[in-house]
Amino acid sequence: MADTNTPLLRRKKKKDWMDWAVQFRWILVITVVLPISLAFDIWAEFGNWWSARKSEKQRQKEHDKHVEEVAKRLKSRDPAKDGLVCTARKPWIAVGMRNVDYKRARHFEVDLAPFRQVLEIDEENMVARCEPLVTMGQITRMTVPRNLALAVVAELDDLTVGGLINGYGIEGSSHIYGLFADTVVWYEIILADGRLVKATRDNEYQDLFYAIPWSQGTLGFLVAAGIKLIRIKEYMRVTYTPVVGTLRDLGQAYLDSFIPRDGDQDNPEKVPEFVEGMVYSDDQGVMMTGRYASKKEAKQKGNVINNQGYWFKKWFYQHAQTALKKGEFVEYIPTRDYYHRHTRCLYWEGKLILPFGDQAWFRYLFGWMMPPKVSFLKATQGEAIRNYYHERHIIQDMLIPAYKVPDALEFSHQEFELYPIWLCPHRLFKAPVKTMIGPEPGFEYAERPGDTPYAQMFTDVGLYYTPNPIFRGEEFDGIAACKKLEQWLIDNNSFQAQYAVSELNEQDFWRMFDASLYNKCRVKYKAIGTFMSVYYKSKKGKKTEKEVREEESKTLEDADVEKPMTD
Repeated sequence: MADTNTPLLRRKKKKDWMDWAVQFRWILVITVVLPISLAFDIWAEFGNWWSARKSEKQRQKEHDKHVEEVAKRLKSRDPAKDGLVCTARKPWIAVGMRNVDYKRARHFEVDLAPFRQVLEIDEENMVARCEPLVTMGQITRMTVPRNLALAVVAELDDLTVGGLINGYGIEGSSHIYGLFADTVVWYEIILADGRLVKATRDNEYQDLFYAIPWSQGTLGFLVAAGIKLIRIKEYMRVTYTPVVGTLRDLGQAYLDSFIPRDGDQDNPEKVPEFVEGMVYSDDQGVMMTGRYASKKEAKQKGNVINNQGYWFKKWFYQHAQTALKKGEFVEYIPTRDYYHRHTRCLYWEGKLILPFGDQAWFRYLFGWMMPPKVSFLKATQGEAIRNYYHERHIIQDMLIPAYKVPDALEFSHQEFELYPIWLCPHRLFKAPVKTMIGPEPGFEYAERPGDTPYAQMFTDVGLYYTPNPIFRGEEFDGIAACKKLEQWLIDNNSFQAQYAVSELNEQDFWRMFDASLYNKCRVKYKAIGTFMSVYYKSKKGKKTEKEVREEESKTLEDADVEKPMTD
């Protein structure tokens, strides 16, 4: 049996021109990408400020107008000659690193760009009604000053409501509230025939409600969503706990940081409100837990306040790493700063983009310009560099049952030898229907730590960096490694985030995800032949003319073509 604690042996690789182009890409980032990103941020902030000044009635009036325009555009499509429907956003605008290859083939565009307003903050019912292009940075600017927040606030400022719903979203509070889509109260969807419907957990569109998450906009156009709000306080009390030991020790310490030994998982006195872990090497990590704290508590004598949002501050992952030297410590971070703690350095990807970006001189002089927009990084990288990143860089989220975290850390070390690794727990709730992702069958009878009768505890193992073998000048087959990761996920009842680069064929895609409800909704709501299928959108590589014709020719009568292939 292979030693899972030992990385694979690899041959040395000579540097080629592409290695040098990537190494010195920071010149383009400094001179082009950062200034453009800053200008875009200023423009976007002005737009958000202007939108916030409008009355709710005015925002709703504009929303209704835009909904009518989308419905009219959909109805104008001629299935005989027009391509399959998708949004008009440029392929490079998406935050994910996967190439939006389906837009490089024939398609019919519908513009959703105007849908970027927070329509209502309903404090009585604790629901925020948002359009799909509302960003996390935008919504927290509106809610946090009122001591309100979405139940799950994804860390990066530019992540949108629509992307977090149609794809997936997670945060340090997901061990309580689940994934971002689990906090949605209702969806407002324009179907293939132009009808606007409202789907909730218990109305006539219940099936659509449960089918929307992970569907990537292939059942209809999301034009608004009602999302759960919670009451918050001004600060987050964060505890940093260093851990030294084997990978299995690190995995267990992470689980112990939020799972009570007596199994009382729903007791707020025993379970922290926020959890994340960062594994810095195969024998060192830091586990962080957070609880909301009042301004009065934070300002008490002797307490340390860390205004992490300042541009010159040490990048958060490096700040947390200091616990390995000075031991466990506690500090108070302003709540909005905490929500977006990974934004400025893009977790730790910023170190690759700008190798000196974490240095004190750069942070003080230019940190206010950070981060570069992912979309502009993609727009300026070209086909060759894009393929280079696919093959020699890893950006993957492994959603795995929590009890398998130690196994996943050992697998990652052997196949990728990539650090840091991000750990974030989340619940997968039992649903009345079979959704695309769900807990393991019979999990409630195993009574594993962290599980409850209504939800299984999972963990997002985030792999975002260049593997160490590449830094050592060794050969690394990123495609083969990705295939091994996907097979490991399938074998372990786990899931791959769909924003990532995928090597899955159609059979394995539907072995990983459950197609039953999704396909029923594709038929019931006449999405087949109008919207692309989720696998078609996820599949890597530019679509051939044959693939385009096959996808366009699908009809409700031959809907069996969308059923997953069986072994």
